[in-house]
Amino acid sequence: MTNFIPVFPLGLVVYPGEHLNLHIFEPRYKQLIKECHDSGKSFGIPTVIDNKLQDHGTSVKVLEISKLYPDGEMDIRTEGQEVFRILEVIRNIPDKLYSGAIVNYPPNNTRMLPGVLDQLMQSIHELHELLQVKKDMRIPGREQDAYAIAHHVGMSLQEEYELLCLFDERQRQEYLKRFLEKVLPTVAGMEQLKEKIRLNGHFRSLPGLKWEE
Repeated sequence: MTNFIPVFPLGLVVYPGEHLNLHIFEPRYKQLIKECHDSGKSFGIPTVIDNKLQDHGTSVKVLEISKLYPDGEMDIRTEGQEVFRILEVIRNIPDKLYSGAIVNYPPNNTRMLPGVLDQLMQSIHELHELLQVKKDMRIPGREQDAYAIAHHVGMSLQEEYELLCLFDERQRQEYLKRFLEKVLPTVAGMEQLKEKIRLNGHFRSLPGLKWEE
């Protein structure tokens, strides 16, 4: 399917099913959000990396205008819908302050690899323990998948975008698995280094060498 959507480029990645809260203050996006909210239509958040618009993004639905300020600024709650690919950017739209894009929605396979998600969750919990991070991984009303846990592993914006561009759940899970396999030993090594630094200067009880007779 190909269609036109208004776009709100941002330096972040939104995944399908993700809830995102935004404060809207620019006139062009105040207009965009008001129109989308009133019509019930979605808008697109394509990712911006190094001040460059990327080819992929996620369509987003306005769930609620949580707060409307006297000057028209607003706090909104949104939810990610589908990943799209930009075919053409429409910078100037008659009578509109915002830009848009013609996009399509590549087929997205959601079939999972058996058991891999459990391994990923275990690795993420291990990572959070090493970093001493307390984070609630439960997502009410949403099935756990790669999209649901991707923001919890500490990837860079570029890596989060690379995962967004994968249209098979098994590839997404494998991407997260490889990332965690790479980062966990590094973090564990840093924790050991910090422990050595903390122990420096303390009284330590260590066994001596047992000489062979």
